[in-house]
Amino acid sequence: MRHILGINFWGHDSSAALIKDGTVAFAAAEERFSREKKDWRFPQKAIQAALDSVSIEFEELDAIAFGLNRPGSVALHTLKSSLTGKVARSWAKSAVADVARELYQGNGRRALENAFGSVDGRKIHYIDHHESHAWSAYAMSGIDEALVMVMDGRGSHQGTSIYRGQGGKLKRLKVFEWPNSLGTFYQSFTDLLGFDRNSDEWKVMGLAAYGQPTVSLEDCIQVNETGYEVNGSLLSGKSLFDLSFMTPRFGPRRKPEIGIAQEDMDLAASVQKATEDAIFATVREGVRLTGIRDLCLAGGVALNSKANGKLLASGIVDRIFVQPAAADDGTAIGSALGAFAAKGEPVPTSRMEHVFLGNEACDADIQRDLAAFKIHGRYCPNVEEETARLLAEGGIVGWFQGRMEFGPRALGGRSILADPRRPETRDRVNESVKFREGWRPFAPSVLAEAAPEYFENCNDAPFMLLTFNVRPEKREVIPAVTHVDNTARVQTVEQAVNPRYWNLIHEFARLTAVPVLLNTSFNLRGEPIVSTPKDAIRTFFSSGLDHLVLGNFIVSKSASDSN
Repeated sequence: MRHILGINFWGHDSSAALIKDGTVAFAAAEERFSREKKDWRFPQKAIQAALDSVSIEFEELDAIAFGLNRPGSVALHTLKSSLTGKVARSWAKSAVADVARELYQGNGRRALENAFGSVDGRKIHYIDHHESHAWSAYAMSGIDEALVMVMDGRGSHQGTSIYRGQGGKLKRLKVFEWPNSLGTFYQSFTDLLGFDRNSDEWKVMGLAAYGQPTVSLEDCIQVNETGYEVNGSLLSGKSLFDLSFMTPRFGPRRKPEIGIAQEDMDLAASVQKATEDAIFATVREGVRLTGIRDLCLAGGVALNSKANGKLLASGIVDRIFVQPAAADDGTAIGSALGAFAAKGEPVPTSRMEHVFLGNEACDADIQRDLAAFKIHGRYCPNVEEETARLLAEGGIVGWFQGRMEFGPRALGGRSILADPRRPETRDRVNESVKFREGWRPFAPSVLAEAAPEYFENCNDAPFMLLTFNVRPEKREVIPAVTHVDNTARVQTVEQAVNPRYWNLIHEFARLTAVPVLLNTSFNLRGEPIVSTPKDAIRTFFSSGLDHLVLGNFIVSKSASDSN
């Protein structure tokens, strides 16, 4: 099979990925094109972008894989859970309706054919949702023999799945059946704290650093020697978004826009601690079952960088690979890989070195868009040196380069950058650029070779999915990226992988003696990360950014820098 399209659809983070000759050629979430954050709709725009990236027509695809189970399977498990008392009986009615919906829609096939025309049924593959997650991590890890774990809200019937990956094959060893789900546990408290579930869980993780784990959660989750047990009947309420079973115990849904009390911070800390304990116990069980200490992680829970960092430091495992697009968007890659296994062919495996898999814009495209907006952009052949100077002088920069990242993290393709040495930088970016809560932390990008000098036990963390302690002597050097608990969610930058971004940080270090930049995603609050030069230009003029760097062009708001 030469061209395989993978699709994630229905729940959240709709996405498309295209594998060409065994290599991931393109991957992107629909939200980047539709401009609707966490877009759940059919990813027609992402699919078309994937086809365009390799210059083929839809009819030329050899296989199409959905990271979903066959129609009806998810809803039938929901029905079973309601009848056995694992969730409220009120779920039964919606489950019956969902069976009908899934059968009618073909779990995405009807939408696919409405958008692109009829499809030979032999090309369609439904890859188990957790298996799609597992392939996305294992096959992209570069590790031949691995313990593979998927932890998310739910698959068809799974909350957590444990696999052995070996020789390019996966074997499922154990399942924690939904609603016994760490994702459900964390989502429920994300909702209770006033944030959006399936979106803002990382806010709870950041808020946890301000509190103490003093709230007893024993009636919600129990950790044991072989993993954990979540009380699904308490957390799932009468429906997915119903908190009525939780509020008598924990109080009404919070309103963080009005204020966050210390009790809320302590609740967040307690949820984070319970999650970490459950992850540790489950990983220990996986090591016991397999005897393997190299771990691959996927699923939304795997985006908990705090837990990942502590897990690596714990010594329970020797290595960790976290799929950079660990949430459902990554199942587009995983389902496409799973299509090989479904056809009895060897699944291609490789080491994922970067996530620059989306669309890009050349200087000609950038120049055209600047002209369309009647904006003057200075052409700078030495753009890394010039941008480093602007950053060292205290400027906040929108940085748009090369292909767009796949996954939730901006890693030097679509980033907002600032000087980490200035304590006031964090407040400036939160208040006047991102328009978000002031307690939210920012991540550092650091030259890979300098990472151990600034962060304890940090060597290889290219995807900003591991949290490390900032060395005591460096905390006052980079205060803007040191969280209140003295940790940082680190991105290590290698010259061979992203030479322009590495050169920028290197030039900043030459000017300041600090090989670190503050890096956050290039977007405004509530919006997806920018995709095109037009998105970047609009965001630039809608925020407190000082400078915009598009390819080799620099646009500045101050007159002195525009000459």
